Amino acid sequence: MGDFDAHKIRNICILAHVDHGKTTLADHLIAATGGGLLHPKMAGKLRFMDYLDEEQRRAITMKSSSIALHYKDYSINLIDSPGHMDFCSEVSTAARLSDGALILVDAVEGIHIQTHAVLRQSWIEKLTPCLVLNKIDRLIYELKLSPMEAYNRLLRIVHEVNGIMSTYKSEKYLSDVDSLLAGPSGEVDYENLEFIEDDEEDTFQPQKGNVAFVCALDGWGFGISEFAEFYASKLGASSAALQKALWGPKYFNPKTKMIVGKKGVEGGSKARPMFVQFVLEPLWQVYQSALEPDGNKGLLEKVIKSFNLHVPPRELQNKDPKIVLQAVVSRWLPLSDAILSMVVKCIPDPIAAQSFRISRLLPKREVLYDAVDSSIIAEADLVRKSVEICDSSPEAPSVAFVSKMFAVPTKMLPQRGPNGEILNNYSDENGSSLKPVASAKAGDVVAIRGLGQHILKSATLSSTRNCWPFSSMAFQVSPTLRVAIEPSDPADMTALMKGLRLLNRADPFVEVTVSSRGEHVLAAAGEVHLERCIKDLKERFAKVSLEVSPPLVSYKETIEGHTSNALDNLKSLRRGSDYVEKTTPNGRCDVRVQVMRLPPALTKVLDESADILGDIIGGKLGQTNRCAKAGFKHFTR
Repeated sequence: MGDFDAHKIRNICILAHVDHGKTTLADHLIAATGGGLLHPKMAGKLRFMDYLDEEQRRAITMKSSSIALHYKDYSINLIDSPGHMDFCSEVSTAARLSDGALILVDAVEGIHIQTHAVLRQSWIEKLTPCLVLNKIDRLIYELKLSPMEAYNRLLRIVHEVNGIMSTYKSEKYLSDVDSLLAGPSGEVDYENLEFIEDDEEDTFQPQKGNVAFVCALDGWGFGISEFAEFYASKLGASSAALQKALWGPKYFNPKTKMIVGKKGVEGGSKARPMFVQFVLEPLWQVYQSALEPDGNKGLLEKVIKSFNLHVPPRELQNKDPKIVLQAVVSRWLPLSDAILSMVVKCIPDPIAAQSFRISRLLPKREVLYDAVDSSIIAEADLVRKSVEICDSSPEAPSVAFVSKMFAVPTKMLPQRGPNGEILNNYSDENGSSLKPVASAKAGDVVAIRGLGQHILKSATLSSTRNCWPFSSMAFQVSPTLRVAIEPSDPADMTALMKGLRLLNRADPFVEVTVSSRGEHVLAAAGEVHLERCIKDLKERFAKVSLEVSPPLVSYKETIEGHTSNALDNLKSLRRGSDYVEKTTPNGRCDVRVQVMRLPPALTKVLDESADILGDIIGGKLGQTNRCAKAGFKHFTR
């Protein structure tokens, strides 16, 4: 790892909504550039990055995991992340370690709630994003769309994603303006003030190469540039000109052999954009020739000869047409080349990325006390500058950010002998392993052993004490599901406490507390997250049988002064400023809460009807009669 120049390193993560194809995409990248860790035929089936048994059983990713790939002369550190909302903290840790992100969107399902979340996370962490539209094949044989209908659908998705990014840009611009107007005159810190250029340029533009169209399951994908290079000689145009024309309302006039707008094309409403004519229609024809009974079987042979593809005869003679199709298309439009060439071209190396990420990672702090030694401030500024330029010189300070802690079995750690030689290098049944490296330069992603007793969840490591800590990671949600845990056998309490400490370190999002009644309370993001935490406690960390309570709900009450009538209450709600205001973690909503006393007439009715209401609720909910009565009395205090 230390042999790679920082300019040849790319640190990327894969972000998407659940089941949009992140792990399948990672499988194909590993099969192509992972040094033989995964056979290409197993890509998409093995789910190599899902190393936990629970992940394989549920077929969803629960933990972010990293792997080093080698593409041409580049080292690519790839981090796969979960798509389920319960594990959004893993997305935060993956984004912090990356310089760019592959944003996957299902071409059939489109934009989902977690797509919004990961786009915002990449924006907050100042990552350079690339868009990957996955499951293009479903548009052909499942939805049976025509090439023109598929183009309109893809165009709409790209437009929607760009609209989301434009919203974040506008929020940042307005926030910067507000901070400028609110600050004292002459005291504005222009270095930390980052205005967004008002150029209205879309973030994702296929013609610029940062959008890919793929089918991760079958292992094929392409960008605009692949087709632009192919058609350049055939159409007598430069590949650069074709790349600009192969997306959007650009048309090819066969008579004049000119690229024109919609007004200059003949054929009126029947005219097709160049992306439809030269990209989607040939792809549709290949699919139809392979999958339809009366398809043109000779078309596949034509594709093989035109692109000089090497397809084994036994794959072409397979009776399953899908296998034949996959064998041809995956060699015609290899997925790994489309994605990794886009990564190398569009995502910056660590040195270039730090120049605009430094304000997020190490924002400049204001020193409030004049008595601080100026040499300390100078050294802290030097450390910040070294991080910004990825200084790898011997005299530069060593700084690292620990984004998360891993609980790894001792047998998986490489063991060294008395002379420093590696005695064994353990691999699990999937081939996953940890390989020791002699050194790591600025920009690398590595694992460090031996910090378990010193770090709880995340930390900044530095060779000098005069270093500002890295900024805290942003989490989209807060742990809200709380349960009390105790061992089935009271003699196992010590093992439970030890297991809770290990779980608290291993999971960046879980919260472990002790209630006022002495109960050990575990807080998780949701039901799936809680189930995995309980399973980890039972099988990995505590290794004891547990008793888990139903979810704990906190009841709160307050005392409010007397108000003359209900009308005054409504007026105060509309005009008053005596309220509590909170912003949701994703920053999209502001919630205002104001507590008012119930009208006396309603309180009287509830008191007098407590028995009747209790009987009604008791008849529906079984043995909750007593709880309902107590709840009404509590409500009217």
